Amino acid sequence: LFFHKAEQLLVDANLKYRKRTINRNDRAFVVDFIIDNDNLFELKNKQDQIVPMLRFKNSYDGSEKTSGHFGFYRKVCANGLHVSQAKIAFSIRHTKNSTNLIMPELEWLFEKFMDNEFYSISNQFLQMSAASINDEEAFVFEVLNRIKLFEYACSAKNNNPSKKARMVLDTLYKESIRLGESPNLWLGYNAFNRVLHAQLKKGFSQQEKLDKALFEAIYTMV
Repeated sequence: LFFHKAEQLLVDANLKYRKRTINRNDRAFVVDFIIDNDNLFELKNKQDQIVPMLRFKNSYDGSEKTSGHFGFYRKVCANGLHVSQAKIAFSIRHTKNSTNLIMPELEWLFEKFMDNEFYSISNQFLQMSAASINDEEAFVFEVLNRIKLFEYACSAKNNNPSKKARMVLDTLYKESIRLGESPNLWLGYNAFNRVLHAQLKKGFSQQEKLDKALFEAIYTMV
């Protein structure tokens, strides 16, 4: 009922979209609706495009609060970025014989998101892409010192980058080469984001909170 109603909102608002779903052990679920209505933001490298995204979450075991929010989708690496504050309010009404999900008109909410957050936050992405990283290992160490996602060093006796820290560095190098850019804070943020969502065993809501904290920590380096 929830995901069907959510999708119908996009249909009623005449928004073109594609969707992806994530299923965690048949207990927690996410559907991302990636908007393809020619609303996009291009960074200085025209290959790097950002489009609006809506994410809806639900769970059977209470591990995730039933919710919806706006975010960003980075086409070049299929990352979902959850730095937006724009949530989609709705209510669930239970009657004796049925359950009704009451959702707002999405068209107005989408226009408000585009006017208030999409381009303003995308401009922050642009500022990050203009800020070079001169020492990649020092950058990764500093970010992990500010936000404790995981340990930088292999162990107390081995100061070399840990496996996850090396994954951030490898992603940063590969994207720099792929896009023909020098390492910068935008690519560094996305490298961390990829490890956060692909490697760390966190719930959807935890990942989204850490994503926002990660973005804020790196943006202060601009």
